[in-house]
Amino acid sequence: MHSLLARDNIASFDWVPFVAITPRLRDDGLTRRRLLTVCTGLGALLAAPGAMALSADTLAHDASVRDTSVRDASSPETLRIVTLFQGATDNAVALGLTPIGVVDSWLERPMYRYLRDDLAGVEHVGLETQPNLEKIAWISPELIVASDFRHARVAPLLRAIAPTLSMPTVFDFKITLSQMAEATGREARAEALLARWDARVADFRRQIMERFGSEWPQKVAVVRFKSDHLRIYTSGFAGSILSELGFAQSKTLTAQSWGMKLTSPENIPVLDADVMFVLLEPDDPAIADNYRRWSAHPLWQRLTAVERDRVFEVEPVSWMMGGGILAANAMLDDLYRHYQLRPSAFGESAFAAGRENAPC
Repeated sequence: MHSLLARDNIASFDWVPFVAITPRLRDDGLTRRRLLTVCTGLGALLAAPGAMALSADTLAHDASVRDTSVRDASSPETLRIVTLFQGATDNAVALGLTPIGVVDSWLERPMYRYLRDDLAGVEHVGLETQPNLEKIAWISPELIVASDFRHARVAPLLRAIAPTLSMPTVFDFKITLSQMAEATGREARAEALLARWDARVADFRRQIMERFGSEWPQKVAVVRFKSDHLRIYTSGFAGSILSELGFAQSKTLTAQSWGMKLTSPENIPVLDADVMFVLLEPDDPAIADNYRRWSAHPLWQRLTAVERDRVFEVEPVSWMMGGGILAANAMLDDLYRHYQLRPSAFGESAFAAGRENAPC
């Protein structure tokens, strides 16, 4: 079955044909009814795109879904959950949940290496920006975790398939973790994970302040190179974590919402900061060439971070793509290493602890 939807102007959501369903998926009466509802809804969207626009009240309702049948019908080990954005998938694993369906990762497809063992054999249901609704209906989830940012347009169809928990953003790992835990009866584990995170943040803040004294806080720049431009971020996943850790952001850039896109090396002075973290996508020669071109420019050599040898290349999955508490801890591990700090007992790496040591 193929459904072709008209393109819409919804941010970060491109409509494409849905792929055929594989025969090994579930096939029962409830699943058939869900699929019929989805197909009917898809037809409505195709015929009258404006007819299913969502109100703010509807989105607020989605973000607070707490269907007790989700908590009671299945144990956490057998709960049939589908996660439709990267942070939800990361947090599910941290909570000890194995989704029955996930979207493809942005890099290292089909799934980030740090999650592959935990998600071996799990069904893939399309892309974060292009979830396959028919396939989601066929695998018959008991809970769908989505986001307003990515999935507001199809939220009514997701709710027709299963109770849907919709997050306001895709990068606030604490809200996503807490609400997923509440919806699935894993509050104790989430509280333990967040308490461990808070302890690590406090440990890092104490040590970095002792290291730099009056030179703290440092102004930070998070730069991601693409093949024909670069982006500097002040908010989002990495930006919010760096702010929590005490780093300062450029006032000029914080006024630009998420950050800024730069296409000409003449704009390099905008990047000036005490420390710079550079995100490079691996195995992309065009991106590597663009980075070499910018970093060879005379203006680049005059940046404060460059002059003080504080430009660090970091891994984009943990710093931007992962989006959950496991990725957040991996990013914090990087910061301890780059600043040559020794974590205290509470500050030791919690990357694996997110899977193993937090009490259930």
